Amino acid sequence: MGVSPAAKRAPHDATIGLGSNIGDKAGNIDRAIAVLTTDGAIRLVTRSLKYRSAPWGVTDQDWFVNAAIAVATELSARELLVRCQAVENEMGRVRKQRWGPRLIDVDVLTYRDQLINEADLIVPHPLIAQRSFVLLPLRDVAPETRIGGRTLDALIAALGASDTVLMDYEL
Repeated sequence: MGVSPAAKRAPHDATIGLGSNIGDKAGNIDRAIAVLTTDGAIRLVTRSLKYRSAPWGVTDQDWFVNAAIAVATELSARELLVRCQAVENEMGRVRKQRWGPRLIDVDVLTYRDQLINEADLIVPHPLIAQRSFVLLPLRDVAPETRIGGRTLDALIAALGASDTVLMDYEL
C-alpha cells in the first residue's frame, strides 16, 4: 500500500510504531491496526509501508516486520498508551525478555508536539533516534516530524538504515 503525498500532509494527533517477529508478522500488524481503530476513538489517518528489519537489542531472534501509523484521537497520551497495551494483550503478547521476540509491539512514538517524561510514558519514544526500523516508517506517515530538533532524514542519514528494507511483497 503506497503513501500518497496528500495523506502525508493530513493532520494527525499521534504516531504509533508497530512491529512483529512471530507468526504472520505482516498480518499481526494489520490486525493490531484494525483492533486499535475498531471503536472510532482512534482514527487511522495514514499508514506506512511495511519494512523488514534485523532484530535490535537481542539479536538472536527472527527478523521483524515494522510499520507506523498516524492517527487522530481525542484520547490523552496516557489513554493512547493504555489502548496500545490493551491491543498487545488482546493479541496475546507475552513479555518474557526485554527486546525479545514478540507477536506484536505497539508503541506511541509521538503525541501532538508534546514532550512527556513520566516513569512509564516517554514521548517522543526514548529510543526513536536509534532505530531505523522506527524512523523509516515514521517518515512515511509524518515526514515533517522532528526529534530533538533534527529531521527524520538527518536522523536516518546519521544512523544508517542498511538493516531495514522496504518489503516488496506481503508475507
